[in-house]
Amino acid sequence: MGLIIGAHFLHKVIPPEASPSAQKLTEARIAPVGAVYAGETGAAAQAAAAAAAAAAAASQVAYGGTTDGSVIFDNLCGACHQGGVGGAPTLTAAGMGARAAKGTETLYKHAIEGFTGDAGVMPPKGGNPGLSEEQIHATVDWMLANIK
Repeated sequence: MGLIIGAHFLHKVIPPEASPSAQKLTEARIAPVGAVYAGETGAAAQAAAAAAAAAAAASQVAYGGTTDGSVIFDNLCGACHQGGVGGAPTLTAAGMGARAAKGTETLYKHAIEGFTGDAGVMPPKGGNPGLSEEQIHATVDWMLANIK
């Protein structure tokens, strides 16, 4: 009887063992989302954080940094532009004609910043933020050169 009472007492005193995966999930859920930067020290820390983020983004160049428009088109753009998905113009005179008439600078701008119009939607950078402007220019030029 004494052992039962002792076990019952110890059961209430000893905390239950938590699962390591549950602890990680809890820590991730309650982790701070942002940071507060105040004063000159904070401004310097904010500038350093922005520079680090920009450097990290620059190192994540899509498709190994290739400027071969056909490679980028085949891997990304062709998903919409080959079949006209979402109103995307196909590489035909009828599909690209009206858009090509607006000029390459407009096409570059719409490809980089994205565009929503009556005919459809173009996500910024084709949905791949790792593309550089040089890669987008090369791909738009390749598309214009390959209109059938």
